[in-house]
Amino acid sequence: MTVGQIPEVAERPRPAVRTRAAAGSGDLPRTSMTARRRRAFYLFTSPWIIGFLLLTVGPMAYALWLSFTTFDGISPNWRYVGFGNYSELLTDSVTWNSLSRAGVFAITSVPLSIIAGLALAVLVNRPMKARGLFRTLLYLPAVVPPVGAGLVFKQLFNRDSGAANGVLNIFGIDAIAWLDDPYARYVILMSVLWAAGNIMIISLAGLQDVPRELHEAARIDGASAWRTFRSITVPLLSPVLLFQAVTGMIASVQTIMPLLLASKPGPQGVTEIPQTNYMYMMHVFAEYFALGRYGYASALLWVLFVLILIMTGLIFKVTSGVVFYNVDPEAKK
Repeated sequence: MTVGQIPEVAERPRPAVRTRAAAGSGDLPRTSMTARRRRAFYLFTSPWIIGFLLLTVGPMAYALWLSFTTFDGISPNWRYVGFGNYSELLTDSVTWNSLSRAGVFAITSVPLSIIAGLALAVLVNRPMKARGLFRTLLYLPAVVPPVGAGLVFKQLFNRDSGAANGVLNIFGIDAIAWLDDPYARYVILMSVLWAAGNIMIISLAGLQDVPRELHEAARIDGASAWRTFRSITVPLLSPVLLFQAVTGMIASVQTIMPLLLASKPGPQGVTEIPQTNYMYMMHVFAEYFALGRYGYASALLWVLFVLILIMTGLIFKVTSGVVFYNVDPEAKK
């Protein structure tokens, strides 16, 4: 070996390294990662799944079975009538009148609630002092329990001691029987609009998701505030408005608590309900608990369920061309 040469070192054999991939199958866990994730998913969602099966699917299946019987909840002498209950409701004028009132109430209350909630959201979205306080105060009615809200409105519009008639008396106007026909419907509508804070919060979240760059570009182009709101804000809020329309429609046709609280006891303990407030769910309530016709009332509920599905599908069909979703172009790839 001369100077400057590096002595050759004999290459020694390297010990074999056992990796998890090369190791025997006994070193791997028997359960794959996918199976672990599936098990964790069902473990964490099991409370909801069990509750959904026991408290939703089970009662719905039981109500479906009842709708084919004459069961009254007490007597063991019931019989299977097939589609007899459904045939009866098709010719029941009371059912159709109550359904039409519920439809009119939905057509009236849902757009007004959405407009009121959106207007409040635009108002509290502007920079102002104590903006958080105003948001809280406007949202508070939405968290009041329905029973409490109903009792407040019933006392507020009481004919003899209500504050509404007290204000009218100041201006020399005679007291109005707000809880009787034809004014009862307006009291219920005002109670719904009073709780528009829930819609306000959802609309406010949608407003804050609208890119400011679009408003700035419209302002540079000389667009007015109304044109910017109509051409930019509303189209980008269309998914939120669609959600509110669907959920509002479902909630409005199922309205019952304000109607019950607005009723008053009549002679011989019979509850008097204004004709304008006798909507579909009030009819279901009367068939269940006043007349004890569990089978017929269950048929009414299942018809309502089918009608809600149909109306939801129609809303999606009609609004398919006017609802725009803000999707990232990169997400489509």
